[in-house]
Amino acid sequence: MKKYKYDIIDLDCAACAKEVEEAINKINGIQNCIVNFGTGKITLESELENTLEEIRKVVAKIEPDCTIKLPEEDKKESRDYGIIRLSIGIILAIIGLSKIIPNEILSNIFTVGAYAILLYRTFIKSIKQLRGKIIDENLLMVISCIGAYLVGEILEGLMVILLFEIGKVLEAKAISKSRKSIKDLMDIKPKYANLKGENGETKQVEPQEVKIGDTIIVKEGEEIPLDGIVISGNASLNTSALTGETKLYEVSKDSSVLSGSINQNGLIEIKVTTIYENGTVNRILELVEKATDKKAKTETYVSKLAKIYTPIVIILALIVAIFMPILVQGINYSESIYRALTFLVIACPCSIAISVPLSYFSGIGKASKKGILIKGSDFLDGLKDINNIIFDKTGTITTGVFEVSEINTLESELSEEDVLKYVALGENYSNHPLAKSIINKYSKEIDTSKVRNLKEISGKGIEYEIESKKIKIGNKKFIEGTSKDKIKEIKTTGTVIYLSIDNIAKGAIILEDKIKQNTKENIEKLNKLGITNRIFTGDTKETAEAIAKKSGIKEVKSQMLPQDKFEELEKIIKQNQKGKKVAFVGDGINDSPVLARADIGISMGGVGAQSAIEASDVVLMTDEISKIIEGIGISKKTNKIIKQNLLFSIGIKIIILALSILGLSNMWQAVFADVGVTIITILNTLRILK
Repeated sequence: MKKYKYDIIDLDCAACAKEVEEAINKINGIQNCIVNFGTGKITLESELENTLEEIRKVVAKIEPDCTIKLPEEDKKESRDYGIIRLSIGIILAIIGLSKIIPNEILSNIFTVGAYAILLYRTFIKSIKQLRGKIIDENLLMVISCIGAYLVGEILEGLMVILLFEIGKVLEAKAISKSRKSIKDLMDIKPKYANLKGENGETKQVEPQEVKIGDTIIVKEGEEIPLDGIVISGNASLNTSALTGETKLYEVSKDSSVLSGSINQNGLIEIKVTTIYENGTVNRILELVEKATDKKAKTETYVSKLAKIYTPIVIILALIVAIFMPILVQGINYSESIYRALTFLVIACPCSIAISVPLSYFSGIGKASKKGILIKGSDFLDGLKDINNIIFDKTGTITTGVFEVSEINTLESELSEEDVLKYVALGENYSNHPLAKSIINKYSKEIDTSKVRNLKEISGKGIEYEIESKKIKIGNKKFIEGTSKDKIKEIKTTGTVIYLSIDNIAKGAIILEDKIKQNTKENIEKLNKLGITNRIFTGDTKETAEAIAKKSGIKEVKSQMLPQDKFEELEKIIKQNQKGKKVAFVGDGINDSPVLARADIGISMGGVGAQSAIEASDVVLMTDEISKIIEGIGISKKTNKIIKQNLLFSIGIKIIILALSILGLSNMWQAVFADVGVTIITILNTLRILK
C-alpha cells in the first residue's frame, strides 16, 4: 500500500466531503481515505495503479464541480464562470419578464432560457447525486423551481434559484477566505537552504536535499530551513511563526535552532541535526494539515443527520401537497403544491452543514496563530470540558534548567567564589546539565592547565588534582566516604554538589529547577475556571511539595514511575464527572503513555521529547501554561458560535416552515431561510478568526 495525497478543488460542502470520503473508502484496493474539508485535501492508502482516475470517477458522481489534482500540479486561477452564468441568466430573465419583446412566445423562450441557465448547475448535480443515491438541497431547489414555474409563480421560481446560486458563490468565497486565513497563519514552509560546500562556497538548494551533518548558512532576513546547532556567528531570531511570541531569541555558538525561525539580524552557520521531513517546521505543517481530519461529536452528528434530513423533508412536502386540500377547506391543489414547494426551499440544511465544520476549522486556525497546535476538532471541542489537569513537574511547571541558587562554605578559609572555582574546574569537562549550570554561574575564564589526573566516577562525581591538592566533587555519599569531618546538614529541596579538598568537606553548591514565570498566576486562573490541578512527578517528596507550594497547586504525588502515573490517571478518569475531561500536561519520553491515555494530552513543543509531542493531542509551542487558558477560551468561543449558528438556523426555519404551511409566507421568505441564513452563519463563524 502506497500513501497518496491530492488536492480537491472547489469543495464547498462538508456533508459532500463526508460522502466522497465514504465512497472512496468503498473502492477495492483503497483504504484509510480521509477527505479534509478544512484544507481541501484527500489522503489515502492504495495498491491501485490508476488511483487518481478511480478517485476522479467517484468525485465526479458526488461533486461534479470539484476537480482532483496532485499537490505539485499548477493551480492556475480559472475564470469565475459561475458569475458569468449568473449574469447571462439575469439578462435573459429581465428580457423575458419585462415584456420588452411583444411576442409572448419569444418572451417565454427567454424566460425558460433563464431558468435553464440558472438551474443548470444545480440540476446536473442533483441528477448525478441521485445516481449515487444521494438526496440533498440541490434536489430540493430543482423541485421547488420547476414546481413554481408549473403553478404560475415564474418570478418567485427565478428568484429562488438566482438567490440560491448567488448564495453558493458567496459561500464558496467565504470558505476560500477562511482557508486562505488558516493557510496564511502557518505559511512557514522554507523555500531554500544555503548549503556550504567543502571548499567554502555556498549554493541554494531545496531543504529536502540537505543531509544530517551538512552545514548551512542563514543570512539576515532569511528563514532557517532545518533544525540544527549554531557552529559560528550570532543572531537574533524571530520565532513567532512557531511560538506566537514576538520576543527575539538570541543565539550564538552551540545554541539549538528550529526551522521556521527568521534571522532578524546577524549571520550564522548551522550544523544540520534533522532532515527536513522530521524537522520542526514540517511537523507543524503536518499537524495543522491533519488537524481537521478527526471529527468532533457535534460535527459527526450533523453529518449523520443530513443523510436522513432531506428524504424526510421531501416526504413531508408530499404530504402537504397531497393531503392539505383534503384536510383543509378552501385550499386547492395548486395552492397546496405551492406551499409544499415553499416548504422544500425553507428546509435546505445548507447553513447547518457548512457552519459547524467551518467553525471548528477556524478555531483550530486561531489556536495555531497563538502557538497552540490542536490535532483535531474533537480535541478543540473537548478543551472547554476540562475539569482536571495533571501536570508533570520538570519542564512543565519548572523550566527544566537548573540554576545555582546558593553557595555554602563549610570552612572559613574558602570564599564562595573559591568553592565555585574548584567545582567549575572539575565540571568543565562534563556535558551534564548540572555541570553547564555551574560553568555558566562561574563567569570567569576557566584555566585547566594545572588540572591533573581527572576521573569521573559514574553515579558519584569527579576527582582531580591541582597544586598538590586532591579535589573531590560529587554527592553527599561520595564526599562522606573519605571526609574526616562530618558534613553539615544542608536543608534544601534542590540538588547539592559537595566539594572536598584533601578529604575534608569544604563547601557545597545548591542547584534548583526554577518554576516558570507567571506559573502561580496561571494556576490561579485555572482554579477560577473550576479546574482541579495536580502534580505527578518522579522527584522526591520534599522537592515536589516545595514546587507545588510555589506554584499554588495543592495536590501533588511524588516518586512516581511512568506506570504509577498511568494507573493514577486511570483512577481519576474513571471517577471523573460525566461529560468532563481530564488533561495531562507533560514534556518527557516517560510522559508519553499518560499523554496518550488522557482525554486530552497536552505536550510542550519547545522542550518536549518527540515521543511526547506525537502522543499528545495539543502541542504548546511556547511551553507556557497560559496557552492552556487561551486554548480553553478559543474552545468556548468556537462552541458558543456553533450553538448560535444552530439555534439561529433551526429557529428561522421552524418559524418560516410553520408560516409556509399556514400560507403566510412565500418563496421570498423561503429563500432568506435558506441562502440568507447560510451566509449569516458563515459570517458569524469567521468572527472566530478575529
